[in-house]
Amino acid sequence: MSTKTQMEELLENAFSPVFMEVRDVSEAHSGHAGAQAGRETHFEVDIISATFAGKSRVQSHRLVHEILQPLLCTTVHALALNVKSS
Repeated sequence: MSTKTQMEELLENAFSPVFMEVRDVSEAHSGHAGAQAGRETHFEVDIISATFAGKSRVQSHRLVHEILQPLLCTTVHALALNVKSS
């Protein structure tokens, strides 16, 4: 299973988003630190969920990082987040 698919499943299960898009942008970072040819290492995530209502940006990002921790410790080098409440 691809890293992107794993991220999508983890985020869907944790946050039941009304909107979510996970983009693999690894190719745009080829040659940069942490990039590995042919591997999914850099991602951008847009996610909208009621879970984030009343939380600061930092709190929301921490929640996402907590859910994705197994991937952040192994295969994901960079993660850009755009988190909003519904």
